[in-house]
Amino acid sequence: MKAMQGLKADLLRGCWYVAMTGRDLKRGKMVAKTMLGEPVVVVRGENGQVFALRNLCPHRGIPLSYGMVEGASVRCCYHGWRFDAKGTCVEIPSLREGQQMDLSKIGCGAYPCIEQYGLIWVYFAESGEKPKDGPMPNADIVPHISKDMPPAAAIMQEFACSIDHAAFGLMDPTHAAYIHTSWWFKKDGRKLRPKEKSFEPSPLGWRMVRHTLPPQNLVYKLLGKDVSTEISYRLPGYRIEDVKGSKHSVVAVTALTPIDGERTEVYQFFYSTMGFVRFARPLVEYLMNVFLGQDHLAVVRQREGLVWEPKLMMINDADTQARWWARIKSEWQEAVAEKRPFKNPLKPQTLRWRS
Repeated sequence: MKAMQGLKADLLRGCWYVAMTGRDLKRGKMVAKTMLGEPVVVVRGENGQVFALRNLCPHRGIPLSYGMVEGASVRCCYHGWRFDAKGTCVEIPSLREGQQMDLSKIGCGAYPCIEQYGLIWVYFAESGEKPKDGPMPNADIVPHISKDMPPAAAIMQEFACSIDHAAFGLMDPTHAAYIHTSWWFKKDGRKLRPKEKSFEPSPLGWRMVRHTLPPQNLVYKLLGKDVSTEISYRLPGYRIEDVKGSKHSVVAVTALTPIDGERTEVYQFFYSTMGFVRFARPLVEYLMNVFLGQDHLAVVRQREGLVWEPKLMMINDADTQARWWARIKSEWQEAVAEKRPFKNPLKPQTLRWRS
């Protein structure tokens, strides 16, 4: 746990990470990003398909993102070298007749890349494996939602903190009364109430066992009767809240994508079977940004203290889930190093706190 308390985090590989929403990448366009400390360019070819390349031309090192998309390939802006969706060089314009080169041996590097749930995902291998051979073979994390369904609302904010501290915030059950103080979120939030929730292991993490929600909440009434929720947390950094009623359901996903060991992109996505939600997207995204911005301010302030390398403490039961994060992350790293399947070390447990 000590290594996870500082400014910098170890980054997990063998995982799918969210790069952006599909709506943010138009045909024939590309976006340069730093993901897990690596230069990446995410591309949508003129055929609509997405792919991801290492954003460096192997000729002179200039980022490929300064070039242009041609069909399902990218042409470098410097000397016109062209690379296909697999990162293989397919053209060097300066070559003359008789100047033979095996272009198939020249590559810029590529990453597995898919589009589902309206999101673009990039896979970072541990040691060159294909996703199907790795510990996280697919990105199927959104329950009972069609892979063709885009989010009704989506936002992203960059947090100046490690993925570990961002993850701790996702599973922290007691900060809302002091951080999320908007009048529209939880009225009288400072009136702390005793809570008791049951948890159980789930694939690559754990879940808060499904339980009913208070019927007096107006938002929940839109979903119908017998509204219940299940909240899951899983590696490498996802929180999935699945709320169901007799009429409708909503799924809220928070995804953490490390830029590097000290900076993290925090995404929030909202899926709903209520068709009218898409018409309210500007308002919903505004409120989401206000809410997430409160967490952002907290980590900015936290960083001022972390630079002094304080010895941090955790208490039961409010901080138990942060300990669980540390345990499953350590198990993941050990399983990858030992080339064995991930084995969830967690056991069912009931936690109690006031919030």
